[in-house]
Amino acid sequence: MLIDFLQLSLVPMLIAVLASMACALPGNFLVLRQQSLIGDAVSHVVLPGVVGAFVVTGTIATAPMLIGAAVAALFAVGLIEIIRRLGKVEPGAAMGVVFTALFAAGVVWLEQSNSASVHLDVEHVLYGNLESLIWLDAESWASLVNPAALATVPEQLGRLAWVMAVVAIVIWVLWRPLVIGTFDPAFAASAGARPGLTSLALLVVVALSAVAAFEAVGAIIVVAMFICPAAAARLMTNKLHTQVAWSLGFAATAAIGGYTLAAWGPIWLGFENSVSAAGMIATTGGLILLLACCFGPCRRSR
Repeated sequence: MLIDFLQLSLVPMLIAVLASMACALPGNFLVLRQQSLIGDAVSHVVLPGVVGAFVVTGTIATAPMLIGAAVAALFAVGLIEIIRRLGKVEPGAAMGVVFTALFAAGVVWLEQSNSASVHLDVEHVLYGNLESLIWLDAESWASLVNPAALATVPEQLGRLAWVMAVVAIVIWVLWRPLVIGTFDPAFAASAGARPGLTSLALLVVVALSAVAAFEAVGAIIVVAMFICPAAAARLMTNKLHTQVAWSLGFAATAAIGGYTLAAWGPIWLGFENSVSAAGMIATTGGLILLLACCFGPCRRSR
């Protein structure tokens, strides 16, 4: 039982926790700025950038994936502005058209890119690949301090730990301009805080989190990791520091609870097969948000 947990569940669970927390941190500012759909849009628009990076480099390493995603995000922002100005349409309509069109183009390109051999096919992109990130060399708790065993841990765990650290550092460094630009952009501009650059930095952090997380949970379900913990936390407190802490707690709870329910819930109910871990994590995040909507102490002050 212990060996099965170490080999099959420990690493996927840790990856889910890191992915959820890396997305929840910038998600707090997206919710407060009423830009929740940015997380949805970025998680979709990075797909053609990721596929393009793979086609050019032939690898799925973090650096080229991030560069490709950033180029795709900037291209999408420019295209939205062109459509909005030339077509005289509202920004929401321009965003909807551009992001869905680019995502569809990315799916078509992905199918023709011969990338299935590196787990970058359509199914993995849409629904993630969390269950396959196992650690077969783990034989006991002693493996956690065994360098030889640790060398075989799936590289996605270290990658997400690195991304989580970068996201936390960027949020910490930019905390003051992010807060001022979130609650009073006009005052931020008059005080020299340059809210435009701060918003761009937030967009880059969101893209970084989306690229790192989507390999594990997919481009669709990663949206829930951005929004559900932060939105639920917003209903628990009116203090931003406390909200961030709540969001990290909700993110970890959704990841651990969702993975546990996906792996063992069906067996407890008498079914033979487990269900999608990424899907159950997103469902658990939604349930946490529903409970916060019903019982959150700050729900009436919104």
